[in-house]
Amino acid sequence: MDAEGYQRGIRLFNEREFYDAHEVWEDVWRESSGLEKKFLQGLIQAAVALHHHSTGNVVGACSLMERARRNLAACPGEFGGIRVLELVETLGKWRAALVAGGRMPGFPEIVVSEPGCKGPK
Repeated sequence: MDAEGYQRGIRLFNEREFYDAHEVWEDVWRESSGLEKKFLQGLIQAAVALHHHSTGNVVGACSLMERARRNLAACPGEFGGIRVLELVETLGKWRAALVAGGRMPGFPEIVVSEPGCKGPK
């Protein structure tokens, strides 16, 4: 896997550059397989969902957020050197707030669980 691209995507996501994060991760995703591919697809979907939110596309944001949650929930709680469970929970809170038209929680952040992580093995 392209560890540099994976890490760059995390940095962009955490900087709220969601469209750019999705673009970088798509390149990494194309070369992946198995659970790693599903994991990366979930990250891409989360980034696109948040991009849709930024453009006012609530329906697209809700749909992709749910798909991201399903793909990421198929992974262990910590995978690819990040705390997947925390991200899944945050995306759930975001989706619930979008559906209810309520106040949005803070932006999701990808928390690295393994210092120096290069990505999924």
